[in-house]
Amino acid sequence: MLKTVNILNKRARFDYEIIETYTAGIVLAGTEIKSIRLGKANITESFCEFSNNELFAINTYIEEYAFGNQFNHKSRSERKLLLNKRELKSLARSVQAKGLTIVPLKLFTNEKGMAKLEIGLCRGKKTYDKRESLKEQDTKRDLDRIKKAF
Repeated sequence: MLKTVNILNKRARFDYEIIETYTAGIVLAGTEIKSIRLGKANITESFCEFSNNELFAINTYIEEYAFGNQFNHKSRSERKLLLNKRELKSLARSVQAKGLTIVPLKLFTNEKGMAKLEIGLCRGKKTYDKRESLKEQDTKRDLDRIKKAF
């Protein structure tokens, strides 16, 4: 079992411009947290959506626990996110008014062993923005190689 779990959504940083980040708790079943602690989760295709003034993570994949019995969880289901009421209201306002979207960026466990989800308020990038970020990554990689050689 892993002590610290960090499951990243690398695709989100490439596809979206991140405006603001929040850390949210997740409502999980017993076998779900066991699978997360084993590192058997994926958040690349997931997104967040409001339903009855509550925020849910949709399409988050948590593999079924290998040692689970009939009480095992579904691998893809809606999972409720826990935020302050003030944060939920500001997120709902910005999503409705500005046309922004909420995307999970990182799934991790804190020092107490509880699973947390870092979500970002994002705006979609255009294709030329994506090409620009690829150029920046290439030049940074080349500079690091040159520095390492000397």
